Amino acid sequence: MIVIPAIDILGGSCVRLVRGEYGTASKVAPDPLETALYFRSCGAKYVHMVDLDGAREGKTVNAELICHVARYAGVKIELGGGIRDLDTIEYYLSNGISRCILGSVALQNPALVREAVKKYGDKIAVGIDAKNRRVAVSGWTVNSDMDYIRFARMMRDEGVDNIIFTDIDRDGTQTGANLEQLGELTKAVSCKITASGGVNDMNDIKRLCEMDVYGAIVGKAIYAGSLDLLEAINYTRDIAKDEEE
Repeated sequence: MIVIPAIDILGGSCVRLVRGEYGTASKVAPDPLETALYFRSCGAKYVHMVDLDGAREGKTVNAELICHVARYAGVKIELGGGIRDLDTIEYYLSNGISRCILGSVALQNPALVREAVKKYGDKIAVGIDAKNRRVAVSGWTVNSDMDYIRFARMMRDEGVDNIIFTDIDRDGTQTGANLEQLGELTKAVSCKITASGGVNDMNDIKRLCEMDVYGAIVGKAIYAGSLDLLEAINYTRDIAKDEEE
């Protein structure tokens, strides 16, 4: 399992939200690039970035800033938020982004997902953000009637191999990942699953390692100091070495 630290951008600043509510935004770091450089120094392979303005407005908003980070941070960036068409995907992938995450558009236009995967392969991931098992879109401001397991199977059938699952009710709360729903998801599809939402400390990292998920996204716990990123990354690397031996 890899640990993926998170940087959320709102109004050009690094922020964290609680349960995806924009009114709860609090600034957690002075500069996105400096934050990404710190994450790299801890050994992060990927940094998870979200254009929160883009997610809410359905278009790129902080693209210039995000691409600047990707260009100079020296670490792979996976990005979600406001990516709604192939032109935007092409723009980001051509400007330093390593992986584009399709969220709202994946539910609204599955054919686009199919086309994107066909063209860009594993550079495409799908974000499944759920509240009470139902998928939410438009920066988590709109709830759908789609069950997250059904949606995951649909995305698998479109060729998606990388799914990022977020339990909205736990995001930014540091109350632990939703292991029950993650367990259902890993049994339902054979895709790489990245857990997001609620991770608080090393105990959560260890539990997720035991579940053999692909990755764990960690945001607020790093900024609040309840999780040492270097310790978490070293732990998962040691586990991987033991498995290889």
